[in-house]
Amino acid sequence: MLTHLDAQGRANMVDVTAKAVTAREAVAESRVRMRPETLELIQAGGHPKGDVLAVARIAGIQAAKKTSDLIPLCHPLMLTSVKVELTPQPPDAVHIQARCKLAGQTGVEMEALTAVSVAALTLYDMCKAVDKGMVIEQTRLLHKSGGKSGDYHLQEPGA
Repeated sequence: MLTHLDAQGRANMVDVTAKAVTAREAVAESRVRMRPETLELIQAGGHPKGDVLAVARIAGIQAAKKTSDLIPLCHPLMLTSVKVELTPQPPDAVHIQARCKLAGQTGVEMEALTAVSVAALTLYDMCKAVDKGMVIEQTRLLHKSGGKSGDYHLQEPGA
């Protein structure tokens, strides 16, 4: 069993030395709800801070690469691919999805979740002057593959 506690009950980084290197992938999502006028401003490219979606996408990619600096006990990973997509969902939201991949000894779930979280926070930061009431919601893992624990696919309630 993997644990972040050592024999004395102290927090430590999990030792993955004996784990096999496998292809691993994780997909996470988040959503930012906002006033319809805010989304219209973003889509029209008229935001005074520039291309809000492009900046949030880059922020998400950078955050995935720096996850171990942000999350205690998280392994530093050599990601082979990070994709972050921000999709306007009229009338009042932006959907964010991140896909992280690597060949390694530990998974990339935290990197995908960090990517969507920071992209959402960046979107909020860039638009807060016009809409402080934005809501970041539904940040969750959708899928993960690879590793000893096998694959995971989010099952929606009632599905």
